[in-house]
Parts: sequence; structure tokens; C-alpha cells
Amino acid sequence: MMTETSRKRKRVVILGATGSIGESALKVARDIPDRMEIVGLAANRNAEKLAAAANETRAQSVCLVDETKIDILTSELEYKPRIFAGEEGLREVACLTGAEMVLVAIVGTGGLRPALAAIEAGKDLAVASKEILVMAGEIVMREARDSNVHVLPVDSEHNAIFQCLEGKHSLDVRRIILTASGGPFRETPRKNFDAITPGQALKHPTWNMGPKITIDSATLFNKGLEMIEAHWLFGVEMKRVEVVIHPQSIVHSMVEFADGSALAQLSYSNMCFPIQYAVTWPDRVPNSLPPLDFSKLSRLEFFTPRYDDFPALDLARRAGEIGGTLPAVMNAANEVAVAGFLGRQVSFQDIWQIVEEVMNRHTSVAHPDLDAILEADQWARKEAQGRVTSINP
Repeated sequence: MMTETSRKRKRVVILGATGSIGESALKVARDIPDRMEIVGLAANRNAEKLAAAANETRAQSVCLVDETKIDILTSELEYKPRIFAGEEGLREVACLTGAEMVLVAIVGTGGLRPALAAIEAGKDLAVASKEILVMAGEIVMREARDSNVHVLPVDSEHNAIFQCLEGKHSLDVRRIILTASGGPFRETPRKNFDAITPGQALKHPTWNMGPKITIDSATLFNKGLEMIEAHWLFGVEMKRVEVVIHPQSIVHSMVEFADGSALAQLSYSNMCFPIQYAVTWPDRVPNSLPPLDFSKLSRLEFFTPRYDDFPALDLARRAGEIGGTLPAVMNAANEVAVAGFLGRQVSFQDIWQIVEEVMNRHTSVAHPDLDAILEADQWARKEAQGRVTSINP
């Protein structure tokens, strides 16, 4: 039964307000204004877009990491919120007094310190940035337990698993099955991979996302990162986390239990669904999003991934099983390799090769602290950049 406490508006800070996840979060806030109030907004450098979001929501606090553009932000604002700037400002806005949840939608490693600051300040965390749990899942989940706060997944796949697991014990789980669209090249022969261009790789068949995550979806590194994320979020060993290709992207993930029964979560491909559920959990709230019309779903297909042709999944499984600093190294090397591909310095296939070479050169540190993780991240970036340069000097 819905209590008066659960009915109140959730006060939310959005880190990464000008990206695709941030835009979807703003849509959710418009759709359920009686359940979601945006009290803080942060962006990296898009001052104009941040100001527009602030003018709409009248957020109490606004943060722009790029301090050189603060004047643009203030000139565009139609009211006077509290303004933060820089990396320190990002951590401050993540700890706002009165905020109950921080939605972290910052691409890359930039969301890690503000996420940990939010946890320490007693805020629930809604996680849309895979890097947070891939790099520092052990630390984040431990800090969340110690601070008695929730870590709620916003990725459509992990949010689906979260819904399927409600009220269940992880020991009852036989398999967590992450679904993947397969990206634009799921049927492309390996012999044609060398001819793949960034323009082709950026044409995702299902989702409209930023360039880095879109390339990750094409290589399947996105799904590899999600495997490690699921391992930490749901407390299951890597061997119980699997991937299946599902081109229709209607089934967002599945959980198979010890008795052989499987539960799946289905909806149309729209990030507003998981964002809303993270905000309103444990309640389900009516909205304007389209429900599934089963009469129009002609088929739901599932295929085994082409592991040999898309080695990202095996590399991610290895990183997750070894653990320590190796997932951070894999993630950092992939970011550099993807940037090299988008800059036409390396080929599509080089992405996997660069990541594997950097992983092979790393000696993982077990149970690392944050400094060790960030040191491994920087080492991997330097190593990966050296390989990009050697391919295209």
C-alpha cells in the first residue's frame, strides 16, 4: 500500500544534465511533477543548455565544471540559483542539503568522486554511468552499505534485473541474462570489419545515445561493462552473468532462478522508464509513456553472441573475474581506443586489440583503494594512447 511518505516528491540532483540521460530525466520530471523535484543540475561545459534546463526546473543549485564558461551560464539564467563551478563544485552539488537522490549520468570517470561524496552525505544514488561500478564497484557498494543508502540502477538492463529480483535472494539466482541489441554490425561478417567507419558505427539500430556509448554498443564493450556492473550491483559471481542478443530491445533483461523459472522485464526502448522507476521506487506511478501493444509485436528473437568476432565480452568477463584494478584498466583503455577510432586514428578492430594488449601488460592490485584505481586508470590511458600512436604515428 502506498504510504504518505512514499507519495512525497523525491528531491533529485542530476549530474550530467545536458546529456541524453539528463534530457530523459528532465522529461520524467515534467511527466510526474508531483513525484520528482529537481533541486540541483550539473554539466561539464554546455552552459547554454544547462541554463535552459535550470530556467525550466528552477533548480536551487547549478554547477558547471568548465569554469571558463561561468559567465555564459550566468548571462543565460533567468533567476538566481546558487552557482557552483569546477570539480569541487561538482562534489558540492552532489551533497546538497535537502536532496534525497543523486542521478549520476556523467560519461567516463568524472562521476566517481561526486558519487562517493553523495553516498557519504547520505544520498541515494541512481547510477547511469557504468564506469562508477566498473572501476570501483567494491568501494561504492561497501560505502553504500556502510552509509545505509540505496544504489539504484538506471541502465535499462540493470533496472530490468532490479525489478525482476525484487524480494528475491541472490542465492536463488541461477543466471542473470543481459540482453543486447547486437549493435549495427551483429550480422556483419568479420572479414568486413576493417572497412567499418565511425559514421557507420554511430548508427545504432535502437537507441539514440552519445558517441562513446554508441561505439561501445557496436563493439559490445558496452555489454561487457554491464556484466561487471551487474556483478557488483546484485552480488552474483561473473560466471552467473550472461549476455544474449535480442535485436528488438523489448525484453530489457532476464533473471533465471534456481528452479528454472525466468522473469523478464519488457517495455518499449525509452530511458524514461528506468529513470522513473529509480525515482519512484518502490512505487509504480502512472505516466504518459506508451504501454506495450502486444498485438503489434510480431516477434521477439534471441541469439548467442558471436564471442570470437566480438571479443569484448570475453575480455570483460576476464576483467570481472580477476577484479582489483583490471576492470578500471579495461575501461580506460577502451575509452582511449574509442576516441582513436572516432578520430580515424585506428580501425574498428583495433579497439579490441588495444584493450587486450593493455590488459595483458597490467598486474592487477587486489582490493584497491580509490587512489590505486585512479592510478591504474591513468596508467592504462597512457599505455593505450601509446598504442594508438604506434598504429597511426
